[in-house]
Amino acid sequence: MERVNKILNHDLYKEYLERNEQAEAERRFCRHNVGHLLDVARIGMLFNLTEAYGLPEELVYAAALLHDIGRFRQYEDGTPHERASAQLAPQILRECGFDDNETDVITEAIGNHRNAAVLEERNLNGLLYRADKASRACYICAAAQECNWSGRKKNQDLIW
Repeated sequence: MERVNKILNHDLYKEYLERNEQAEAERRFCRHNVGHLLDVARIGMLFNLTEAYGLPEELVYAAALLHDIGRFRQYEDGTPHERASAQLAPQILRECGFDDNETDVITEAIGNHRNAAVLEERNLNGLLYRADKASRACYICAAAQECNWSGRKKNQDLIW
């Protein structure tokens, strides 16, 4: 997990998290903070282990920790956050020791984390999509009635 810890301590990563926090300071709905990112990472690891994906732990954590880092850009200029995050992640990944192949796999998953077509894929794309959706505690959310997620997407029961 050495490279994952480098991500957590990377100056750009910290800057992007701060920009997300500022952009969402008044947000009532789910936030895109380090708590959410760690939830996605840990749920992703549970899927990885219990469903025998066989993915390296550092790939799961790196994808989860970086999948929403560009959320602030969606607020600033309308860039979909999955695209913005996939654009911002490669520099951090390379500076933290991930090779080109790993960077490509991770950024592809980041770019697809809102794409329902990858739901059933048995790779990092499908795992990240599922872990991100499973991380939301809709069953106790005070803003659930105003949320634009459809009823079928909202988590009504604790899974993990």
